Amino acid sequence: MNWLLPEYIQDMLPEEAWRIEVMRRDVLELLRRSGYQLVAPPLLEYVESLLISESQDMDLRSFKLVDQLSGRTLAVRADITPQVARIDAHLLNRQGVTRLCYAGSVLHTQPAGLMRTREPLQIGAELYGHGGIESDLEVQRLMLQSLALVGIEGVHLDLGHVGVFRALVRNAGIDHELEAALFSAFQRKDVPALRGLVTGLPQDVQDALMILPQLYGGVEVIERARKTLPPYPEIKTALDELEQAAAHLKNLARDIGVDLAELRGYHYHSGMVFAAYHAGSHDAIALGGRYDDVGKAFGRARPATGFSMDLRQLHGLLSKQGQPKTIHAPYRQDAALDAVIAKLREQGEAVVVDLLGKSEYREELNCDRELLLRDGKWVVAPLKN
Repeated sequence: MNWLLPEYIQDMLPEEAWRIEVMRRDVLELLRRSGYQLVAPPLLEYVESLLISESQDMDLRSFKLVDQLSGRTLAVRADITPQVARIDAHLLNRQGVTRLCYAGSVLHTQPAGLMRTREPLQIGAELYGHGGIESDLEVQRLMLQSLALVGIEGVHLDLGHVGVFRALVRNAGIDHELEAALFSAFQRKDVPALRGLVTGLPQDVQDALMILPQLYGGVEVIERARKTLPPYPEIKTALDELEQAAAHLKNLARDIGVDLAELRGYHYHSGMVFAAYHAGSHDAIALGGRYDDVGKAFGRARPATGFSMDLRQLHGLLSKQGQPKTIHAPYRQDAALDAVIAKLREQGEAVVVDLLGKSEYREELNCDRELLLRDGKWVVAPLKN
């Protein structure tokens, strides 16, 4: 059965392919008008260039192969963000703010969810060279505007900040091994394991780490965190940034949540992280955050923040649409007919020339109008059944 595809790999048929292409163009146009420049990295690179975030998860998600020219290991990209960071750091080498956007397929060894493809169509934007809250807000706003533009309504936005956990680790002098164990416990939401791990740490850090899993909910969580977490300057800055983001974005999302134990991308992100959710999906439909250290692997660490989303996932949340109707044209050697067809196509109409001319196949052409010869002129008329 050589027509079968691998599991979680699917063709895009006309309705999906055309609609996703319109979504892609619309989002890229929004980003272009916002000053973002388009880049198109290759599908595969040396594995060291793609696995720069020290993330075991990304390593496991990446297909690898041996390059027959160099003998080195290559990887098919599972995420375009590291590639864009390489372009900023090594190829463009600009000193000021750089705004870049992209759209392309990535490949995963395992699907991110039960209903997800292993070949997402990733689109996103990255902003380099600015470390302030202003660039975080710009990227978060663009993510929500992009979702609204493609027809996704009622978005819930989750905000987090890895700086809170980092501040607790740093101020307590926690070693790398314990830090990794704490991170794993937070990821599993394993409170009993967390309780055992914090034993022996300074009391204020113990209390803070134990209460962190409870600091999730609405925007009021920020005020609870101010009262219960140690008054470290880094934590105050993180909470101030979350408060400012929630106020800035409240009109672009249905509601906003805050989760201070959300450490998604902890080895990758360095500041505020955010994710958009929709009632029609259990998984996040768009993700982003600050990742100031990612360019270090390319010899030029720069402040950076960005977002990405999968257009194929978003398409699955939209109501079904039929293909736009076309105009039926007979096949005939007629210069006047050719001229009319050309003019209609210039006006944006889809005109399908019926090469077979058989009425039993006409429905497959998806026409609702036809070109008829009346009084020596070709005119568009409703298609007769």
